[in-house]
Amino acid sequence: MPIFQQGSLNTTALVVPDLYVQIVPPQNLVLNGVPTNVVGVVGTASWGAASQPVIVATMGDYAASFGPVIARQYDMGTQVATAVQQGAQNFRCVRVTDGTDTAAQVAVPNTTFTFTALYTGSLGNQVVLALNAGSQANTWRLTTLLPGLQPELYDNIGGSGAAFWTALADAVNRGQGPQRGPSQLVIASSGGAIATPSSFAITLGAGTAGSDGATGVAASQLVGSDVPPRAGMYALRGQGCGIGLLADATDATQWTTQAGFGLQEGVYMILTGPPGDTIQNAVNVKAQAGLDSYAAKLMFGDWLWWSDQVNNVVRLVSPQGFAAGRLANLSPEQSSLNKQLYSVIGSQKSGTPGSGQSTSYSSADLAVLIGAGIDVVSNPQPGGAYWGVRAGHNSSSNLATNGDNYTRLTNYLAETLAAGMGLFVGQLINATLFQQIRATQLAFLQNMFNQGILGSADGSLPFSVICDTSNNPASRTGLGYVQSDAQVQYQSINEKFVVNIEGGQTVVVSVQTLPNGQPT
Repeated sequence: MPIFQQGSLNTTALVVPDLYVQIVPPQNLVLNGVPTNVVGVVGTASWGAASQPVIVATMGDYAASFGPVIARQYDMGTQVATAVQQGAQNFRCVRVTDGTDTAAQVAVPNTTFTFTALYTGSLGNQVVLALNAGSQANTWRLTTLLPGLQPELYDNIGGSGAAFWTALADAVNRGQGPQRGPSQLVIASSGGAIATPSSFAITLGAGTAGSDGATGVAASQLVGSDVPPRAGMYALRGQGCGIGLLADATDATQWTTQAGFGLQEGVYMILTGPPGDTIQNAVNVKAQAGLDSYAAKLMFGDWLWWSDQVNNVVRLVSPQGFAAGRLANLSPEQSSLNKQLYSVIGSQKSGTPGSGQSTSYSSADLAVLIGAGIDVVSNPQPGGAYWGVRAGHNSSSNLATNGDNYTRLTNYLAETLAAGMGLFVGQLINATLFQQIRATQLAFLQNMFNQGILGSADGSLPFSVICDTSNNPASRTGLGYVQSDAQVQYQSINEKFVVNIEGGQTVVVSVQTLPNGQPT
């Protein structure tokens, strides 16, 4: 009784009498939507691998991978922190340097044995190394510690002279089994040491101090290189980011490059103007830069006052993290318009906290900014006296595509289809294939409709899918082409809400009475 997968047995050429079992896979594939809450952040840090995307969910994860938030321009941690406070919890972080970053290194006193920080950066200067008696007789135990993280213990290292130092380096670099893997803080080198071991307690910073390589960073380093190994923004390729930002990258010459990356990868790039910008300058610079794309959202250079709890200071930071974090915490059909932002305590326009100044944008100011495709964080919002994104627009001048919802929902649909429909490639072109392709897409769109992601003002079905001989003639299928045509109507965003009220002592009110006697 042989068992076969469907398609692996020629059922028209069987000779031996027997029972043949074929396993038939499900005829209708199921599409599951891709995540839309992944935020890619590129910036500087004091620790961690450079040009490699790292998964971060919380500020604790960030501190373990990249060190603390630092009060300086281009700091990646600042953007992650402000986004986390809006509810974001899924990041891909890429550290960049200017190439001058160094790793802290120290030699064990009176030996040639050295410890070097696993990563470059000033945080490595705080790594503490201590050698003490081991748990077993005539052995030693090394403890490596970075404040805020769990210490690493390498116990029961024996031997004397060169044998001991070699064993110590092996323990640090290779680990001591599944319970104690290689160090995530330092790299050890015996350096031919032969001295008799003795207890010590040293820090990496006591030797050659590590440096961040952040002073020479500019927007061009944040953009990086698309040549493998990719660096900067391009390290986010293939990471599934729905939203991306380059921390504090105010250089307008790099805006269209970021927008191009967003189009290629399906990433909604959040850009920012320089701090203290003027409305007219912002409009002129955007026009000169040639930025006009639904793939990028340009925030006006009215930077925000934010309480940095790590450094215990109130800082002026770019609005990128706030906008990105709020969008990440919204379903893709939603707009950032009139959604409250948290932890904003002021802006350059409204004044320094405690100054007593209270200035808001006029309708004329907002008309110029929004008309030019520039969004802004302001207070008040249409819904009340709170901070929020004032337009919910991207940088496109096309009224049909300039909403946050257009960018995010379009990217969501495209990425989901790209991730799930490839299984149909290589199958036979026939009526069954057409049915399966259509049914798969319709099921996915129906699920979106059921969840309220898709909808229509009149309640009609807002999508259709065609995949049959009407759009797949024999002249095309004979060449191996199959085409599926889908139309999806997005829900509009209520941006201009007009409420009419007629009042006065001469007003005549018309009341319609229902059959049950109740007025309407």
